[in-house]
Amino acid sequence: MKRSSGVRLCATVAVSALSLVLVTGCSEGASEGSGGLGADKVNNADKPAVKALSAAELKKLIVAKGDVSGYKIKPVTGGTPPKSAVKAADAQCGPLLQIMTGIAPGDAPAETNIMVQQDKKDPTDDATSMGDMASGKFEAAIKESMNLDVTVVTLSSYDGDGAEKTLRTVSDAVKACAGGFKGDQAGDKASITKVAEEKGPDAGDASVAFAVTSDLGDGDTGAEHVVVERHGNTLASYTTRNIGAMMAGKAYGVPAPVVKAQAAKLK
Repeated sequence: MKRSSGVRLCATVAVSALSLVLVTGCSEGASEGSGGLGADKVNNADKPAVKALSAAELKKLIVAKGDVSGYKIKPVTGGTPPKSAVKAADAQCGPLLQIMTGIAPGDAPAETNIMVQQDKKDPTDDATSMGDMASGKFEAAIKESMNLDVTVVTLSSYDGDGAEKTLRTVSDAVKACAGGFKGDQAGDKASITKVAEEKGPDAGDASVAFAVTSDLGDGDTGAEHVVVERHGNTLASYTTRNIGAMMAGKAYGVPAPVVKAQAAKLK
């Protein structure tokens, strides 16, 4: 990542892939908690068909103010585009692009989302004088203020075994789209250069975790991280970006406190 292109990177990432929001699997035959789509923890044999939760019910279950210490909860920046406006050139990669845009993967009868942002001070809180602002202190504070995790949490519910089938399509897409793909996110062109499996948290009945690297232009790339967990017939998708970490080339991931808080509300 070229440091000199930091300002352009910030602007590019802010408008690409999730208006979000500022901008990702599964190992074959993996066991539970390995980051892949492991064996479900619940035996579905002879279970009665279940109905999807409504959007109103999902809104009561999604993380809210006070649920995650050290994080702010607010609506997704810029809203969420219609699913019809988010398309991958390779249809099999579509579920990944949907999740990256804050949209539920597959055909969910109901969904809702929220943005969970790490709470940090405004850089002006530390710049107490014109001298501070003229020195490198203010610039350093600005850079540090960008080093925060921003996660879009999406809940989606499905009829019958729809959640299991949809999670499988996500798992399959991680493998099939490992070499990258292109797409359109409501007019913003997406150029994904790599999709890589990651180890996810051990929560829910099954999960998939992966990192998505995007081409941001002029040789710059940026990675975002995704976890998708199944809780019964509901999927919880987490997409996390950290612009400051991208600019500095530092590792980051989906914040564990956010996943833990959301999983607790879905038990």
